Amino acid sequence: MRILLSLALIFQISITVNAQQHQISEDKIDRYALNSIDLFRELLSIPNDAINHDDIEKNIIWSEEQFSKRGFSLTRIETPTVPLLLAEKRASGAEKTVLIYLQLDGQPVDSSRWMQENPYKPVLKAENESGVWEIIDWDRIDEFNPDWRIFARSASDAKGPVAAFLAALDLAEDEGIEPNYNIKVIMDYEEELGSPELPKAVLENSELLAADMLIIFDGPSHISGNPTLTFGARGIATVQLTTYGPVVAQHSGHFGNYAPNPAFRLARLLTSMKDDDGLVTIPGFYDGIEISPEVEEILRAVPDNQQGIKERLQIAETDKVGRFYQEAIQYPSLNVRGMQSGWINDEVRTIIPGWARAEIDVRLVLESDPDRLIGLIKSHIEDQGYLVLDRVPTKEERLEYPKIATFTSNISYQSFRTPFDSEVGLWLRSAIQNAYGQEPVMIRMSGGSIPISPFVTTLNVPAVTVPTVNRDNNQHSPNENLRLGNYRNAIKTMVYILAEDL
Repeated sequence: MRILLSLALIFQISITVNAQQHQISEDKIDRYALNSIDLFRELLSIPNDAINHDDIEKNIIWSEEQFSKRGFSLTRIETPTVPLLLAEKRASGAEKTVLIYLQLDGQPVDSSRWMQENPYKPVLKAENESGVWEIIDWDRIDEFNPDWRIFARSASDAKGPVAAFLAALDLAEDEGIEPNYNIKVIMDYEEELGSPELPKAVLENSELLAADMLIIFDGPSHISGNPTLTFGARGIATVQLTTYGPVVAQHSGHFGNYAPNPAFRLARLLTSMKDDDGLVTIPGFYDGIEISPEVEEILRAVPDNQQGIKERLQIAETDKVGRFYQEAIQYPSLNVRGMQSGWINDEVRTIIPGWARAEIDVRLVLESDPDRLIGLIKSHIEDQGYLVLDRVPTKEERLEYPKIATFTSNISYQSFRTPFDSEVGLWLRSAIQNAYGQEPVMIRMSGGSIPISPFVTTLNVPAVTVPTVNRDNNQHSPNENLRLGNYRNAIKTMVYILAEDL
């Protein structure tokens, strides 16, 4: 323990010494945040649904123009779908290279559920006394109230960090800051699809993408609003599970009590996978994960308010996978993300459905092999008496086997985790200390997933996420937004990272 304390003291001394570096006036940061809003609005106005390649091409062209203006050389890394874009700027005499990951694609939109004319037409809003967000005129942006918000698709996830990074580059140039390391920026335009082409692209371009460390400008900072560093993220795999009843939907009066209902069968299958405490009951699902006293101390150091989390989610109790939030996300999860069978609401009809389907996601951690977890789920379904296929059953199979399930899966990417005392960790901690005069909130691993494990595994580089957007940003949902104060502090954080020597 004394050795650990001594190392911690050395790290703290190192950070304190580095904290005497370049200082930038708060007024100047304010000015650059304000001056970059038009650029941010321009970016938000370009539709970016990942499945629309024509719109994605417009985002790529915009990115090329902006990084070219700032002296970066550009390379399109072609894939079977849409390119990745690499922007590179070399520093004279640099010994280190930092790879920066940015994402520009977005989730689909349902305009009818947005409280504005168009999700791709950004609006400025202020919260009234009743807690309702009201549109205010863009002419008022000069006031730059940090609690006002910009509402648009991808405002927070993740065009906000892109615009902030460009503003930080401009501010750094104005301040005469010249990073002593090479910068490579990789831009991903299919992140919301799980970046399916990324692993192969990284493997085939490993020399082009080679770097000493990776930083990811993505995700929400800690709910406290304090500067945050996240040293890992869970990976993700998906499963589609379908059960079957009659070959076509049947009248529930004629065949109720006779033809098996696939929705009930699916419900029983799903409930057999978890108990009432939310724990996965499939034997071996949590094998290999151990929360040591040292790890627990790291997790409890995150200033979460457990009651506050429950109030925000409006839930009376939590699942019992972990004793507290940070511990819970250190384990793999099994989540039903959607279900479908028959018809409901205005289309409801009195039928026995022909099939029922569940979409499942499995969040992955380093200690558990994803192929093994998927195999455990499949074996569990077989143990419930099902013939498990990877396709729709034939007529002959339907007549022979009472219970049939179609099971398909995909492993998108694995988890990653970087030590707090790694070179990239200490460097970023020093930059945050220099910017804010305080240590960042240090999160061992986020519950969400970022498709950058190919960089970590193929390029063998440590990675740390620098999250900056407000946690209550409605990402992936209607009325996505970015708080102005978070946008401003994102610029501050990024410019101090640019100023921090390696």
